[in-house]
Amino acid sequence: MKAKIITVGDELLIGQVIDTNSAWIGEHLNLLGVKIVEIQSIQDDHTAIIEALDASTAGQVDLILMTGGLGPTKDDITKKAIADFLNDEMVFHDETYQRILRLFERLKRTPTPDHKDQCYMPKQATILKNKMGTAPGMWFEHRGTIIVSMPGVPYEMKYLIEHEVIPRISPKLGGQHIIHETIRTVGEGESRIAASIEDIEELFPKGLTIAYLPSLGQVRLRLTATGTDKEWLEENIAKFKKQIVDRLGALVFGYGKETLEENLGKIAIEKGLTIGTAESCTGGMIAQKIASIPGASAYFNGSIIAYSNDVKKNILSVSQDTLHDHGAVSEQTVKEMVVGAIESVHCNVAVAVSGVAGPGGGTTDKPVGTIWLACGNKTDIRTVKLELSKNRQQNIEYSTTVAMNMLRKFLMRQ
Repeated sequence: MKAKIITVGDELLIGQVIDTNSAWIGEHLNLLGVKIVEIQSIQDDHTAIIEALDASTAGQVDLILMTGGLGPTKDDITKKAIADFLNDEMVFHDETYQRILRLFERLKRTPTPDHKDQCYMPKQATILKNKMGTAPGMWFEHRGTIIVSMPGVPYEMKYLIEHEVIPRISPKLGGQHIIHETIRTVGEGESRIAASIEDIEELFPKGLTIAYLPSLGQVRLRLTATGTDKEWLEENIAKFKKQIVDRLGALVFGYGKETLEENLGKIAIEKGLTIGTAESCTGGMIAQKIASIPGASAYFNGSIIAYSNDVKKNILSVSQDTLHDHGAVSEQTVKEMVVGAIESVHCNVAVAVSGVAGPGGGTTDKPVGTIWLACGNKTDIRTVKLELSKNRQQNIEYSTTVAMNMLRKFLMRQ
């Protein structure tokens, strides 16, 4: 089954609201074997809605999932636009109105006239009960295409998908299965990873594909198996997943939705070691990532954000001679920051970072994007120098990922 998502709302087009609905719908329906082939965001405009529906029906897709424009206010025009597209009339749906009256009675509130107007629906609509809000969903079948219209409020949309849409479309899927496995890697770019497993990918059977999904410092490898024989799909995706993981080795840190910081925490607990951070140019982002995991207090002792040289000297015990001779952005400084962090927050292992994040502040010897990192214990410290771009936020985020990976690899060796 091929599907298209249409989101309605000016707020989406001007960036006032981020469209999380489409991602959620795509993820959940894909697991059922529904292939999302297009996502389209359109304005709250009568003509735009009709044109989007006209372009998507008549065999283009099997299913259209619309969100937005079903509320009680005058700018919620999706229902009327659908009715006009279908050459349908609007009729009052008393069952919906009675449900709204009962809801407002429980809340000890009085519905407005707009709530009564909200209960006019296209006559052809099959009403989908929405127990999470006042606006019901609507189901239509037109020119071989199912059209489902739902509120844009995420928890209302999710309720309708789970309790109304999925039960109705499941019998129509014809036994098609889509299975995903995601391998999460850190430390190499997508082109190098792709080159290293090229021979494995060439052996993929029909119905098995791989997608490379890069982010700063990390790459997700998403294996997808599609077909009707679920057992065969599971066997093959497991077989090639193992081959890829064995080939990539330590680049792999997790699977599915596991994050680098989650994996780091698991290793720290397994090794029985505590960690800390000493941060200059990252401003605490490494600590924030580590501490975002529930239970991090079992292994994360704390952080020193040492932006100024005075803090580096007085709290982390970086020597004045080191700062004078080599500068704050240097291998020598970050090594002393590691030792200072271990002593200050009483941890076993620490990571330190100091650099020129940008966009200004660079010199000929240390241009913007020069970042030094160090990780280790009091007797064994490893260092890395990064030469990045002039984009401050990207430099901070990438350095944070490198720092956590340094911690991960150091802990694994202990």
